[in-house]
Amino acid sequence: MGVDAQHRQLVMQGLEIVAVPAFSDNYLWLLHDAASGETAVVDPGDADAVLAAADARGWTIDKVLNTHWHPDHTGGNQAVKDAGATVYGPAAEMARIPTIDRPLKEGDRISVGAHDAEVWEVPGHTLGHIAYIFREAGVAFVGDTMFAMGCGRLFEGTADQMYASLRRLADLSDDMQIYCAHEYTLSNARFSAHARPDDAAIAARLADVEAARSQNLSTVPTTVALEKATNPFVRAADAGEFAELRRAKDHF
Repeated sequence: MGVDAQHRQLVMQGLEIVAVPAFSDNYLWLLHDAASGETAVVDPGDADAVLAAADARGWTIDKVLNTHWHPDHTGGNQAVKDAGATVYGPAAEMARIPTIDRPLKEGDRISVGAHDAEVWEVPGHTLGHIAYIFREAGVAFVGDTMFAMGCGRLFEGTADQMYASLRRLADLSDDMQIYCAHEYTLSNARFSAHARPDDAAIAARLADVEAARSQNLSTVPTTVALEKATNPFVRAADAGEFAELRRAKDHF
């Protein structure tokens, strides 16, 4: 985990985004609209960490945005809810996220202050996984679907589902910032170089990632353009090639 991550704050079209590191490699994301004062958190696996980070900035968390049910993404829901937040999450996974107040499905919309997000269903890692696409702000919170130079394991879904979800995300604008939930980039980059040893773009990015991680710097967010250029899972020709890559990565 990058020690700089807790202090890393970006402002995208008036939406402040703060990375809060948790566990060994999770990123929990705080979103704050300065104009309205509204704050949301994406996947608060560790309630203490996100509540402390918000409090340090004088913010109160109003909304929890879950992408999927795994405990490292939802474990802090109840405590953040008890502190006053409303919990939003995938309707298809309500049985596994009992803290959800507002279930979300494909085509729903949610806002953080003036910043509006589309809800996309992106199954593969889990069957009910969703993503939050803030088009005007130019940011997308994709949970464990797309990683920098990688993708999530197929715990519940199929290769066809995950490949379709990745390709859908890759069709967003090239400058869209992709916020994933883990610092897996070095492992993913090493696998990518192994799987595509003659690819100069992947080799160059591996060197960049190694340099960043040697200084304990975070490598997230990434961009759609960067993933289209250097993520072999996104670049797979079809679901069959994707499935072969995913099996290889699982045993790498």
